[in-house]
Amino acid sequence: MSVLKEFREFAVKGNVIDLAVGVIIGAAFGKIVDSLVGDVIMPLVGIVFGKLDFSNLYIVLGTAPAGVANNLADLKKAGVPVLAYGNFITIAVNFAILAFIIFMMVKQINKLRKKQEEAPAEAAPPEDIALLREIRDSLKRS
Repeated sequence: MSVLKEFREFAVKGNVIDLAVGVIIGAAFGKIVDSLVGDVIMPLVGIVFGKLDFSNLYIVLGTAPAGVANNLADLKKAGVPVLAYGNFITIAVNFAILAFIIFMMVKQINKLRKKQEEAPAEAAPPEDIALLREIRDSLKRS
């Protein structure tokens, strides 16, 4: 029974709950960033540098059977060994853009945290000063 009790204490600790919330938010954020990269940034990069469609870059490592079209999907369907390096390039570019976006976000968050830490919290006066002020205020009322 003590193992169940220990597990329950572990599972309801703040750190575990924070981690679960972080994973859920991270998964949702990942979808947002994927959409940002794939639907917004890559088309803009494509406009600047010309059409960037790396997905159809490949090298055929075997011989294609007769009647198979010379495109990546048909070659893979026919079982022809193909080195499809274009998809890797696309994923690497997406990763670089994603890493840069996350870097910029973390940089801004750290800047905000630093500003909050630099703002001096109004310190409570020492106890003797507080007592002297209390005495002063009571003498003024008398």
